[in-house]
Amino acid sequence: MTQSPSASAHKKIPGFATDEGTAAYRGRFRGNLNDDFYRCQRGLYFASVGFGSYLGEPDDATDKLYEEALEKALSSGINVLDTAINYRAQRSERVYGKVLSRLIAAGQLRREEVIVSTKGGFIPFDSDYPEDSRDYFRKTYLDSGLLRPEDIAQGCHAMTPEYLEDQLNRSLKNLNLDTLDIYFLHNPETQLGEIDRKLFHRRMAEVFLWMEDKVRANKIRMYGTATWSGYRVPPQEKEFLSLPELEVLAREAGGAGHHFRALQMPVNLAMPEGWILANQTYGANEVSVLQLARKQDMIVMGSGALLQARLVGPFPEFLVRKFQPLETSAQRAIQFARSVPGVTVSLVGMKTSVHLLENLEVAKVPPIREEQLLQLFQENTQA
Repeated sequence: MTQSPSASAHKKIPGFATDEGTAAYRGRFRGNLNDDFYRCQRGLYFASVGFGSYLGEPDDATDKLYEEALEKALSSGINVLDTAINYRAQRSERVYGKVLSRLIAAGQLRREEVIVSTKGGFIPFDSDYPEDSRDYFRKTYLDSGLLRPEDIAQGCHAMTPEYLEDQLNRSLKNLNLDTLDIYFLHNPETQLGEIDRKLFHRRMAEVFLWMEDKVRANKIRMYGTATWSGYRVPPQEKEFLSLPELEVLAREAGGAGHHFRALQMPVNLAMPEGWILANQTYGANEVSVLQLARKQDMIVMGSGALLQARLVGPFPEFLVRKFQPLETSAQRAIQFARSVPGVTVSLVGMKTSVHLLENLEVAKVPPIREEQLLQLFQENTQA
């Protein structure tokens, strides 16, 4: 049965995150959280731990858990919310819309204080997983003419402007927002499994032209690429993404003031490639994607801080000592991920208030300095 967005009968929430709003939000927690918990980038203050919503079943019980955890997060200092239309069959977006609508209507939060991002690209279900997924897909996307078979990569991904227009409008309805702060193209490297790089660049150019048009229409404030492997592999790999090449396409689409300003990629103890792998060309040098992102003042959302709970097991004793006074493996993993140079915010999936409060202990201590982080990483790889 299709679930309607809870706030569909109401007017969408106007506005977007602003420098004044995010600074005011940060100010409410001064004295309770470490001064370095928030990072200012592109004029906005980002909590260095963000709220994610990838995991969980598409059911009412999980919705309730996420609602409670998200409300607690927003009242505890987290003002960065990330999701995707395909997460939990659109239910994660709808939970965000419900909670934001309730808190803003109650005067407990202002739209200008919170940074909301979502993603489009993977073909989503609606509210649950249908018994016949092929029939759902055919009726929803093919019979309607929204997609052609040749638009679809690996049976699950599409990025034509017409398709993304549909997905963005669905996301805005789910989230009950007039404007998104960041809209990500979700795992574009998925396309490279089936098409050559020339066609890929042509499709990316069309996407960026469409994104710039959505900025002008005030549907999004900026855009980016949310990736899994694209920025973490050597240039010879098929799914490799070149940030300089994408920036050329963005400049062609939007000029020098283009709005391609954000990246999302895994950054954690098990996946440090974005930090240490020099796979991007910058002038005559080869640098890591995080180094290049810093030079370009790009917002970087590190995903998978806990690697879907695979990094919450026991840490070696020498690592435990490095992360004092943090007491749990989850806290240590988050502390590492948010401390990596170039990372603006580390996203953590949190569907219970208990885990939220545990994870927020990192907000009370400063991030690890870069030289300490390098030493820690070297010792970890040698162990």
